Amino acid sequence: MPDAARLTAALVLGIVGFVVSGMIVPLLEEQAESEVYVGYFFWINAGLGALVGWTIIGSRAGRGLVSAINMGITGAFMLIFWGLFVQACNEMVRLAMRNRFDNAFESLIAIFEIGADWFFLMATVPVLGSLAFGGILAGLLAEGASRTWR
Repeated sequence: MPDAARLTAALVLGIVGFVVSGMIVPLLEEQAESEVYVGYFFWINAGLGALVGWTIIGSRAGRGLVSAINMGITGAFMLIFWGLFVQACNEMVRLAMRNRFDNAFESLIAIFEIGADWFFLMATVPVLGSLAFGGILAGLLAEGASRTWR
């Protein structure tokens, strides 16, 4: 059921996903030592942020401030999980189209290897701090929207 808390959480976490994507792209370029084609990287992460904000943070709004902070942190880490999974699947498909894998099992294992590599690449204080701050902000704003517009 749509309500103000879900909409607020979706908007805020979608913006956080977009902004943090801008912080991750230079790290990817630094690793590749050349320019990286990001395609829809920003928009996919923003959409995932909106989806996580809607389903995880917004659906649990109205339970108090401590719960809002906890759900904000949970939402931020779920954004990390789903973002890494979707982007690693995308990279695996890109590599599979270049015949980099011998069989299907090897390509499935590559999803988790790519995701782990990218997690350790993006696990910097500015990126994780921005995600945590944005998640907490989304949780608190969703809680405020839940209390204001019932």
